[in-house]
Amino acid sequence: MQTEAASETAGRAATRASTGFEYTFPAIRGVQAGREFYASMCPLRLIPKIFLFDEDDLSAELRAQRVLNKGRLPALARYILDNPDDYVFSALTASVDGDMAFECQGAEGPAHRTGQLRIPMDARFLINDGQHRRAAIELALKENPDLGDETIAVVFFHDTGLSRSQQMFADLNRHAVRPARSIGVLYDHRDLNAQITRAITERSTIFKGFVEMEKSTLSARSRKLFTLSALYYGNQSLLQGLDLKQDEAIMLTQSFWEAVDTALPEWAMVRGKQLSAQEMRRDFIHSHGIALHALGRVGNALLRESVKAAAWKRRLVPLTDVDWTRGNIDWEGRAIVGGRVSKSHQNVTLTVNYLRKHLGLELSPEEQRVEDAYLRGEA
Repeated sequence: MQTEAASETAGRAATRASTGFEYTFPAIRGVQAGREFYASMCPLRLIPKIFLFDEDDLSAELRAQRVLNKGRLPALARYILDNPDDYVFSALTASVDGDMAFECQGAEGPAHRTGQLRIPMDARFLINDGQHRRAAIELALKENPDLGDETIAVVFFHDTGLSRSQQMFADLNRHAVRPARSIGVLYDHRDLNAQITRAITERSTIFKGFVEMEKSTLSARSRKLFTLSALYYGNQSLLQGLDLKQDEAIMLTQSFWEAVDTALPEWAMVRGKQLSAQEMRRDFIHSHGIALHALGRVGNALLRESVKAAAWKRRLVPLTDVDWTRGNIDWEGRAIVGGRVSKSHQNVTLTVNYLRKHLGLELSPEEQRVEDAYLRGEA
């Protein structure tokens, strides 16, 4: 009488014999929760051919994966194409609805865990994690077929049914946490604005020692004035559309914030220990992300008129007349909603409008539309 293992082996042999064609992957065998799985390397050119998406037209309860967000794909593909020497993609996780036969190199030790994984070509490969990476790879290969010889790690599990595949998707994403934007800026060495932002936190006396480099929110007791992410978005707004070399952008950005600093005495009071960072953040809004973002947008408008320091610095002088205290009722509905500072796009625009009026700058058509809605009580 055949043992269960022998029967399974015979079934696999029969499957291979019936198809006649199979994929062979060099692989390492592992065990999780009593189930075997296999890790391998797969050439990028094979990824679009063998790994399938769940059908988009099925209802959510009949799928094992989320619907593909095609809006994410161009940026992901561009990431590969623009960084051919140092892009990094993590492993794909796939379920195989079909037979898998693992031929190990030896009977024990490391040789028992390494070998070749054979999968019939008529087996169905379903991605549990990494569908957007898979689609981006396909898109990138159309533009640069030479990427096809590069590889990506793939982890294969045996598909034991829809409920198991759905559970795998839930488990793989259950504890996924997007890193704080600040630490992303800190570690990003490709993004020019991230480089500029890090540079001024090191060079400028305004920011050195007063920027939270890792978290994107400040605790009530934090001694920092700004978050790195807030400064990043402020700089992004400031430099939008300006054609500057990196060194020029760093110098201009530092000069701009130093000019702003002269109009906001509370920043200097914190540096001089005349006011604590906690008190300043509690009573004023000008170190919050919405203020830095709005100041950057206003600065951009001035720099587009003239990058000569004498011109735009003079235009910033009226900032000294702005009442930045939370008690200023003008901020309600603009920068503050329900007693809390809001960073929504609409509130940033309303804050920009307020500053533009103080500086004698005209509103753009879009800014005027938002302002009119706010004055009508529709904002």
